[in-house]
Amino acid sequence: MADNPAFIPVNEPLLNGNEKKYLNECIDTGWISSEGPFIREFEEKFSKRCHRTHGIAVSNGSVALDAAVMALDLEKGSEVIMPAFTIISCAAAIVRAGLVPVLVDADPVTWNMNVHDIEKKITSKTKAIMVVHIYGLPVDMDPVLKLARTNGLKIIEDAAEMHGQTYKGRPCGSFGDISIFSFYPNKHITTGEGGMIVTDNEELAEKCRSLRNLCFMPMRRFVHETLGYNFRMTNLQAALGLAQLERLDEFVIRKRNMGRLYNELLVNLQGFQGPSAYAGTDENIYWVYGLVSLDKGRDAISCMKQLANAGVGTRPFFYPMHLQPVFQRMGLFKGESYPVAEMLAEQGFYIPSGMALTEDQIREVARRLQAEFA
Repeated sequence: MADNPAFIPVNEPLLNGNEKKYLNECIDTGWISSEGPFIREFEEKFSKRCHRTHGIAVSNGSVALDAAVMALDLEKGSEVIMPAFTIISCAAAIVRAGLVPVLVDADPVTWNMNVHDIEKKITSKTKAIMVVHIYGLPVDMDPVLKLARTNGLKIIEDAAEMHGQTYKGRPCGSFGDISIFSFYPNKHITTGEGGMIVTDNEELAEKCRSLRNLCFMPMRRFVHETLGYNFRMTNLQAALGLAQLERLDEFVIRKRNMGRLYNELLVNLQGFQGPSAYAGTDENIYWVYGLVSLDKGRDAISCMKQLANAGVGTRPFFYPMHLQPVFQRMGLFKGESYPVAEMLAEQGFYIPSGMALTEDQIREVARRLQAEFA
């Protein structure tokens, strides 16, 4: 391999649509705050895309989870079943609301929560299931919906990574009593930072709108019956989001083509498990292209260091909730083990997957991978 090869980053957003036009409109009109008109337009068009009645734009996906969980107003100490393998924002929102996260392990093929483990975790204290679609494939929702109906449970749906993905023809983000998205720069749609809560429940929507805006009272703005937060999205962010949303279908096709090309180029790469192309009838949208080392003597950290030296950007997989030091100090998940989540965290990482990645870069990443791990 040549010395000092051109570095290929793990993510670069694609901002060559109407982003500059809409941002210039914000600047020209002076509407740069959360009061601007792009906010409402983005909320309406995004929620319609998800087949939802209400959209509430917020400052990021993590606070979208916070507001969504708080809006359900579950009794303190209630249990919420969620995946062990996910970002910490999911469990943090549950804990901050005074609730108890109860974990299920991951599926070794899809990397989503193993829905067949949910039922045995349901107790008299269980009040909700938090579903998190991971990395590009949707969770198998039918069994989850059935369990929720049978047991009177709420569904909180984290579709942060699922812009444009479907489950049996229905948009991800349309299944929860309340659902959320993230618009971080590595998502299909980005606003830099930002998030969206979607729901069909008007009461939940109004609670979320109030929570994101310091719980101002309609008639007496600076009198507060409830403590809220400043979770507002700016008009500048919404302008970016609207421009990106206009191209979502194109972006989904682009990402699937990236994943298919990686699949083709890496078909003979030995010692790694790649992402599953399908979950049932739903094709992966390859939010990221993950690899799991099958060699226990070669973990994700060593692979990532090797690839960094070869000029390939990477990022590790999520770290399991039950192993998070902050939760261990809080006394959560004592003695619990989730082998698949632990294996994915130890052995898993993803390679360049950003929206701006070119075909030539994909071919070069694949070439370097094969050179390093032949």
